[in-house]
Amino acid sequence: MASKNDREPDADAEAAHGGVQSVDRALAVLEILARDGHAGVSDIAEEMGIHKSTVSRLLGSLVSREMVHQNSERGKYQLGFGILRLASSIPGRLSLVREARPVLEALAEEFKETVNLAVLRSNYAVNVDQAMGPSTLATYDWVGNLTPLHATSSGKVLLAALPAEERDRILKETGLPPRTPRTITNRKELETQLLDVARDGYGVVREEFEIGLTAAAVPVYNHLGAVIGAISISGPAFRFDPETAPGLIEGLRQAGLQVSARMGYTRR
Repeated sequence: MASKNDREPDADAEAAHGGVQSVDRALAVLEILARDGHAGVSDIAEEMGIHKSTVSRLLGSLVSREMVHQNSERGKYQLGFGILRLASSIPGRLSLVREARPVLEALAEEFKETVNLAVLRSNYAVNVDQAMGPSTLATYDWVGNLTPLHATSSGKVLLAALPAEERDRILKETGLPPRTPRTITNRKELETQLLDVARDGYGVVREEFEIGLTAAAVPVYNHLGAVIGAISISGPAFRFDPETAPGLIEGLRQAGLQVSARMGYTRR
């Protein structure tokens, strides 16, 4: 009887390839759920171009590890608490969240709007913490959501801080797909706006990501002076204009500097 060590090398290579493919597909499923919030088997299968039975098996494995949770009412899937266990092994990011938390809460309390902390990840701005103002109309939780860099205030702040080559690479990979009729889809126009963001120290979007939503963001720096995140404040477009609201941009700037100081940044 042949032992495991007697197996043909080609068989081992084929098995390894199949394992790598499964891992790659499982990660793709997680990225889809992180981006969309929730999705069904058919939605995932269509986007990935694979059979629904394959997606079901992948989801089954992810559910067993608590990486994915199935919504019992709608039957769709979303990220599970197992993801948080993985995130806890990233001390740098969690340190940023910990240091920013009281500042986010104070900002949300002062201006009574939703405040988010975002970082750059996989060509997207991903929200890693959120604070809600006392009179906030919406209760949507943005934490964990991957949002497009070119259509969000945090995204534009993060883009503006990148070296030109890195920004060019990202924008070539992602393109400038329209989220609303107001999304900037012209590269030259976007670059001009990013120059303004870098000069002014903040970025504003008006219904570029979502109709009815306006937001402004500022950078967060680390001890080396590199941008490691962005703090944004957003509200309904019908009553929220960050550039005319008294003291808002300055308050947002000060919040960014407070968190930066907590991360070791010294203003030069």
